[in-house]
Amino acid sequence: MKEIRNVLFDLDGTIIDPKEGIINSIIFALDKMGIQETNHSELISFIGPPLIHSFSNRYQLSDKDAKKIVDFYREYYSTKGIYQNTLYPDALKSIVSLNKERYRLFIATSKPTIFAEKIISYLNLTKFFEGIIGSNLNNTRTDKTELISFALDKYILKKEHTVMVGDRMFDITGAKNNSIISIGVTFGYGSFYELQHAKPEILVNNYPELLSLLIR
Repeated sequence: MKEIRNVLFDLDGTIIDPKEGIINSIIFALDKMGIQETNHSELISFIGPPLIHSFSNRYQLSDKDAKKIVDFYREYYSTKGIYQNTLYPDALKSIVSLNKERYRLFIATSKPTIFAEKIISYLNLTKFFEGIIGSNLNNTRTDKTELISFALDKYILKKEHTVMVGDRMFDITGAKNNSIISIGVTFGYGSFYELQHAKPEILVNNYPELLSLLIR
């Protein structure tokens, strides 16, 4: 893909596996709200979409309670959960290689920018990314279409030279709505069916595949 020079990466489920930190933060928030959840495995569905929507939809919460439970979630996540994640295999190697080839790299995540910045810093990846674009703490700019549009405008990225890489349908839909190429990764938290239904231009199974696709 010689024409591609700008790569927008989703964070959770694409660069990092955030399962431990997110699940622990959700359980903490549910306990604070007095909500019992017996099936912790289903909480994996919270990884990717805007958090406030996931809480509202699963537990039928009012807007007020949804905002309150997100605050409880962030109480745990900001001090503990944020550090409970791991890089996916070959993610670092691929990011370094793309950086050496002078690709412009960005993070586009529905996670609040302040948390995304801390995670990237904790993993010693800050120097490789030109920009980290996330949501606001007041639960605005959580939609991937809006996030990608913001990144394109802020960094003056030409659409024909830009690609979005992510593991969920929200990443693929956001890319399509902004008329840029989408690459779905199958190793994250979106099911193969979800990704197929979203119809990304390309699907890859691991970072070596992604790297060989971008660098030719």
